[in-house]
Amino acid sequence: MTDKLTRRQVAWRLAQDIQDGMYVNLGIGMPELVANYIPGDREIVFHSENGILGMGPEPGGNEADYDLINAGKKPVTMLPGGSFFHHADSFGMVRGGHINICVLGAFQVSSAGDLANWSTGGGGVPAVGGAMDLAVGARRVFVMTDHNTKTGDPKLVQECSYPLTGPRVVSTVYTDLAVVDVTEQGLTVREKVDGLTFDELQSRTDAELHGRETCGVLKAPEIG
Repeated sequence: MTDKLTRRQVAWRLAQDIQDGMYVNLGIGMPELVANYIPGDREIVFHSENGILGMGPEPGGNEADYDLINAGKKPVTMLPGGSFFHHADSFGMVRGGHINICVLGAFQVSSAGDLANWSTGGGGVPAVGGAMDLAVGARRVFVMTDHNTKTGDPKLVQECSYPLTGPRVVSTVYTDLAVVDVTEQGLTVREKVDGLTFDELQSRTDAELHGRETCGVLKAPEIG
């Protein structure tokens, strides 16, 4: 069986596509890992909608301060020059188009780039929270998710069956099997893990995939 990337490896791969000087919001869950893997020669300013600008990597076990948390109520660190402000100002940044990239999780992404990342069903996030604002306010939306659910259902679908967070908002999806761009053609595979054929990837995906002849190999370092 083809080795999938771990969640930390997916976070590392996504982090490589964030350019120097960008303002980036990290969603709750898997996306929070991205702050740990920014290349050392880049200055990225991380934003959290509860009113933080300038977050650093996740804290070590003895460094956690539960008075310093992100929107997902996880302890964070602050880099020199970081700041705190009212959440209304934070959403003003989002709605004003000042966030270059937001990284969100997803239940489903459609071939057109529609995003569904919340559900009113049992056991899920009870409401959409700030995701709608981020999905339409950020200049680009990166999605970080497993390629399939725990039961094997595809998350990249022709049409979303979950409630939409935003229509046609996703730029790129980073999964444990592939990096997939949303293009005019539809979902185009930029990279796939070594040893996985294009047909095998297609069989794990509901939507039609493009890029058979041009996709590269998805690689990430070993991360503990």
